[in-house]
Amino acid sequence: MLLDAASLYFRAFYGVPTSVTTPDGRPINAVRGFLDMTARLLTAHGPDRLVACWDDDWRPAFRVEALPSYKAHRVAPEGGEETPDELGPQVPILVDVLAATGIARVGAPGYEADDVIGTLATRARGPVDIVTGDRDLFQLVDDGRGLRVLYTNRGIADIETVDEAAVAAKYGIPGRAYADFAVLRGDPSDGLPGVAGVGAKTAAALINEFGDLAGIRAAAARTVVPRAPLTAAVLKKLHAAEDYLDRAPVVVAVATDIDMPAVEGPLPRSPADAGALTDLAERHGLQSSLRRLGAALGWPADAAG
Repeated sequence: MLLDAASLYFRAFYGVPTSVTTPDGRPINAVRGFLDMTARLLTAHGPDRLVACWDDDWRPAFRVEALPSYKAHRVAPEGGEETPDELGPQVPILVDVLAATGIARVGAPGYEADDVIGTLATRARGPVDIVTGDRDLFQLVDDGRGLRVLYTNRGIADIETVDEAAVAAKYGIPGRAYADFAVLRGDPSDGLPGVAGVGAKTAAALINEFGDLAGIRAAAARTVVPRAPLTAAVLKKLHAAEDYLDRAPVVVAVATDIDMPAVEGPLPRSPADAGALTDLAERHGLQSSLRRLGAALGWPADAAG
């Protein structure tokens, strides 16, 4: 099980009230929600390995170079990612808690958590569950390998299982065609404009007719007599977007071959640092959440602070 950590702690922050606080009154909702969600996932799905995948670089240079609008609307005035004031201080606490529990936390310099997930999923010898609220990771689903997404729709409890059939049912495209679909349709949440005037329905029709983005572009280049789905209007839009279509695929495609060490991520059978975990539990009011996580991991009742 691979956790898209930033996606989950943002989901937890917005899904759990900020009235959930530490003993001295500081919001701790994102950490509590993250731990509770992880415990619920462990109990429901029973993975034998678990990795919290981290954004070492939330806006990698290679993606910004290809498409300067990539996540540009999320850049804070002082630089870095714009984060709610009440969330920012909770992230280092979560880092400390994960370290004390012994749950593997893995990032890669110059890459997003998506790319860490893509690489670890590609290397995996068995089925993989990817837990995320980011639809970009739908491009990794692979029924043949048992690779699916557990998609957090909203809050921390509404989780949808997404496999190739689910992608096909939702978007009308082959299960692993999501990246090309996203390039064509665009994704405002990532600053990805898409091809102007090409919406989800047209994007799906083009993919179903020509297979992938390369096939669509090749067909557009050789088409003399327009016909659906390559109507005259669609051809004009594709030709106008040629520069964008040259650059966008590298932004959307999840890296699957990062040069990074092997990661096993065995479930910790006891806390990596019981003393630190007890201190964190008391200082931040995490006792109940850590007890639930400990129970899901099979720890003794008194092991989680």
